[in-house]
Amino acid sequence: MQRPIIRNDPEIFSTEKENLYFDRKSARLNAKETARHICAFSNASGGKLVIGIEDDGEITGFKCDGARDIEDFEQAPIVGCDPVPVVQAARIPVTNAKGEDDQILVLEISRSNGHVIARRSDKAVFLRQRDSSVELDRDQVLALEYDKNQRRYEDEVQERASLEDVDPEVMARYKTDLGTEVPDEQVLRSRGMLVDGHLTNAGVILFARNPAQFMPRARVRVVRFDGNKMETGRRLNIVKERTFDGPLPKVIEGAKEFISSQLREFQYLGDDGRFKVVPEYPEFAWFEGLVNAVTHRDYAMSGDHIRVMMYDDRLEITSPGALPNMVTLENMRYTHWSRNPIIARTLVEFGWVRELNEGVQRIYDEMAGMLLREPTYSEPNGVSVRLVLENSITSRMLRRGDSMASDLGEDVYRSLDEYELCALQYVYGRGRVTAKELAEYLGRSVKVSRPALKSLVEKRILDWHGNSTHDPSQYYDLHRGK
Repeated sequence: MQRPIIRNDPEIFSTEKENLYFDRKSARLNAKETARHICAFSNASGGKLVIGIEDDGEITGFKCDGARDIEDFEQAPIVGCDPVPVVQAARIPVTNAKGEDDQILVLEISRSNGHVIARRSDKAVFLRQRDSSVELDRDQVLALEYDKNQRRYEDEVQERASLEDVDPEVMARYKTDLGTEVPDEQVLRSRGMLVDGHLTNAGVILFARNPAQFMPRARVRVVRFDGNKMETGRRLNIVKERTFDGPLPKVIEGAKEFISSQLREFQYLGDDGRFKVVPEYPEFAWFEGLVNAVTHRDYAMSGDHIRVMMYDDRLEITSPGALPNMVTLENMRYTHWSRNPIIARTLVEFGWVRELNEGVQRIYDEMAGMLLREPTYSEPNGVSVRLVLENSITSRMLRRGDSMASDLGEDVYRSLDEYELCALQYVYGRGRVTAKELAEYLGRSVKVSRPALKSLVEKRILDWHGNSTHDPSQYYDLHRGK
């Protein structure tokens, strides 16, 4: 794993492989190349540029033939970069390859958070990638500007979009929420979503009847699967699928209604002997996850869309774009920062978004309130953000262990083997089970699941329903006498 070098140790500088955070160069390096590497480190994650050591690790210092003055390198960030990055210079005494007392220069380059750093002489932009300082093309520079919030995609003007593309129903609702009756044009212009008669990207995403006309991937796809993983080909297990296009408020409403229709309710026997029903997930948790995805996704990434994948044991919401700027997986519960502040503010005005970032923390609180596992956030491949909520039948059964024992009797409960307990776990979570379903749940064959179910019937814990042992619709549920 590539890691920053902490200590200014010449021996480490001489032997360490060059990487994302570290490079060494001869003191003969010219001014343009010095600026190149400083810009590249600053635009990436920062790092150390050590002057006075050859690429092969030989320490030649500043007494070698053709070496430039050490002051030239110390002034390089000011003279060679625009805007000037934050760089700390340290002279380190060494013994060079000739046995002479000499020195090397360590330039500690900080990451630029608010600006893209360019080489002053020609405005070229570089980015550190692995062990190289790579020049970026125009589109890559634009993406870097978005990432550093120097430029926001939502502010860009869509030359092909105008007031004629606005959905009148959504605009009317927005004006009602704002408590205003001024013309649509004035509302959009005052909110920075209409410039010279053209909608900005934010205006298109929020209010255009058909945003996909301008941004093909500005949509939400919801898929319900049968099982705990996605199958392909002849085993394709998609139960239902819907794609939601249109202005963002309608996308949110449509996706919410569809997801809600696909969620299950879990039935279990309560301590009072009555069956109780609990939702698969707390509504706030999955809905806030959906709203966060449409609010904070990277709309500049045109190659992907938001995906909501619903499996038997979990719900996944994946949004294009890595976490923005200063937000990390570790601090996202408490850090407030928006990649799309205009979209976020507008959805606040619609009543969809909670300000001050309390939404993410409440997702955790709501899941804990139902004694479900903590939600998990990740960044798959570093180019998207994924929220996973587990309906966690196992967790539900863990919390019901004591009541199960009291329902069944302590001696009976302790007498159950592993497969019988798993069968009960399944039934408590879903209300009923077949031998085939239990076999798949156990990862074993029906030769294992069927005897476990028959044993529970004999113990009057489950009831069997069917016309014969060959009945394809036969199933087992909790014994009604319990």
